[in-house]
Amino acid sequence: MIKEPLVIDLDGTLTYADTLYESVLRLLRDRPFSVPRILPLLFRGRPSLKQYLAAQTTFNPETLPYNKVLLEWLKQQRANGRQLILCTAADHAIAQSIAGHLGIFDQIIASDGVVNMAGERKAEALVALFKHAGYDYVGNSVYDLPVWSRGRKAVVVNASPRLLNKARRVAAVEKVFPRPAGGFAIWAKVLRVQQWLKNILLFVSLLASHNVTNRSAWLILLPAFAAFSLCASSVYITNDLLDLESDRLHPRKRLRPFASGKVPVWIGFALLPLLLGSSMGLAVLAGEKFFCVLAVYSILTSAYSLALKRWILIDCFTLALLYTLRIIAGAEVIGNAISFWLLAFSVFLFLSLAFVKRYAELEVQCFNGKKTIHGRGYQTSDAALIQTMGMVSGYASVLVLALYLNSDLVLKLYKTPWITCGYVLVMLFWISWVWMQAHRGNMHDDPLIFAIKDRVSLSIAALLAVLLVISTASISW
Repeated sequence: MIKEPLVIDLDGTLTYADTLYESVLRLLRDRPFSVPRILPLLFRGRPSLKQYLAAQTTFNPETLPYNKVLLEWLKQQRANGRQLILCTAADHAIAQSIAGHLGIFDQIIASDGVVNMAGERKAEALVALFKHAGYDYVGNSVYDLPVWSRGRKAVVVNASPRLLNKARRVAAVEKVFPRPAGGFAIWAKVLRVQQWLKNILLFVSLLASHNVTNRSAWLILLPAFAAFSLCASSVYITNDLLDLESDRLHPRKRLRPFASGKVPVWIGFALLPLLLGSSMGLAVLAGEKFFCVLAVYSILTSAYSLALKRWILIDCFTLALLYTLRIIAGAEVIGNAISFWLLAFSVFLFLSLAFVKRYAELEVQCFNGKKTIHGRGYQTSDAALIQTMGMVSGYASVLVLALYLNSDLVLKLYKTPWITCGYVLVMLFWISWVWMQAHRGNMHDDPLIFAIKDRVSLSIAALLAVLLVISTASISW
């Protein structure tokens, strides 16, 4: 039996999360008016800040993304009679909460509002307790090098190859737990690159005006598309950061980069100003009116992330408006007037798709035995009503389309207007198809992302394109 105690770090080691940054996020979300009090605490040092954040926020240790492989190994070590000690720079209240949840630690050493238990301070504290080379240490960062150098053996977790080499130079590395795989795929998920496809709505006005051959319009729409995409990425990152706990309770969303801990929260903080600044810079190139629409979109999405998504019905109406704003922005860029028909059709259609998204979430939570959605105002018993309202909205959008196709304006734009009747039947089928898939539990993504992956939806899009070409062509029947 090994006599030396095993000392384990918390942030980035036992859990992939960083409890300090997550405490800041909880304060921003739950008590935003307390944020100004953080600045004076920064001058007093990190221990004071950590203690304040721990006291002002509610912490749930059950939702953290723990390193399961490491945790199982620690349990085996304890079963073999080894003493386990949690030693962390996190505040003592947080460390105690996590230790109580896991139930495997014999002792806790943590920051106490005065001493920041990290780096040299941590090494000195451990040497004072167990003497030089009297402990083995499990860590993950460059700040752990002095702790490893004064211990007996090192266990390196979630570290880069460079840090691993440094650890081997100062200590005998007993075991290595590699970091999760990253690469391009993980960054594509951080930025939600697949969601950029929604910004194709910027080109709807160009298509609706039958002006797709206008080269200058395309040249100005492309930077507009990039601006909206970068702005959308900043919004999704904000949502992911504020929804960490909610996502971790969701069977699929818990795998998102920030929720799973595959990407540190501080990277999200760093990306936000970079993405938003680049977005606004590109918006200036697209024109003043477009810049104003994008600014409204950014403000509205921020309001959605901070508060509106928690209000029943308001969240879905906001999503419908955000989709419609993309169409308005595209029209402003190329100087097209937006018709009432297009706006009405857009609002009803995207309200239906917003209800699809919420209905699918309610069905998942109901299947898992939950009565509510964490961070939302809905109950799972609302699913049937949401389904009804969503289907009615979808069919209303088709009705608006039918009325438009029966108007005098259609005779001016379409050479064979009677062909446009096929639009109504096709859209009616697609709305019904989407809701049928949601009812069967097949709606695992955002409805528009689902449509891009769904063969039936892609076939319907192709059929609509064919009908559009035929109805606008000068063909004698």
